[in-house]
Amino acid sequence: GVTRTRLREMLSPESGQRMLEVGPGTGYHSLPAARWLEPEGTLDILDIQQEMLEHTMRRASEMGISNIVSTRGDAQALPYPDGHFDSAYLVATLGEVPDQEGALRELRRVLRGDGRLVVGEVLLDPHRVSLDALRGLTNAAEMEHERTLKGRLGYFAAFRAS
Repeated sequence: GVTRTRLREMLSPESGQRMLEVGPGTGYHSLPAARWLEPEGTLDILDIQQEMLEHTMRRASEMGISNIVSTRGDAQALPYPDGHFDSAYLVATLGEVPDQEGALRELRRVLRGDGRLVVGEVLLDPHRVSLDALRGLTNAAEMEHERTLKGRLGYFAAFRAS
């Protein structure tokens, strides 16, 4: 499934990197991901819903995690400069974005030239994007498929700019 261990394996994050998570929800992946980047790295989280960001930030502060930066914004127009992040991920989020190809182009723009994007989808999610659909969208956004980890409950797929 879409476990934290598998996400880490797909992202292969390093301390000191800048990572972006779009659609953190309640912070299930954000909190461990921020830890992977300590001490110098930062995790930016972006959500259209302010209450999701506040929930995650509150949990982070309870856990003594201080390297998460939250921004309210839209995946279809990311408020970051070109080439800003080493990696980015979104789990069970892409299906809720109206312009999915536009969001993937934006993610590609804010990633470094060799930056990696990891997309996770959960089988039970009604908004789920199938792997075939995702491959079509990422091709259109000029991203190349690197590898996929499939589990019983979902998958993670990794891409880089092509």
